[in-house]
Amino acid sequence: MNNDIIAGKWKQMTGKAKAVWGELSDDELTRTEGNAERLAGLIQERYGKTREQAQKEVREFFDNNP
Repeated sequence: MNNDIIAGKWKQMTGKAKAVWGELSDDELTRTEGNAERLAGLIQERYGKTREQAQKEVREFFDNNP
């Protein structure tokens, strides 16, 4: 999905993201502004995943939630 589209829809998508990554706070999700790199970094930090794992999860999330 296009980064501009993601940023525009991010407020709507935060609920779905919260369902997937429940350990992330609403504030953290809001601060990422739909930026895939920031979101992957948060997931990596909070869940102890590798950068590649976190990026894959984020990519799949955005692909499955147009």
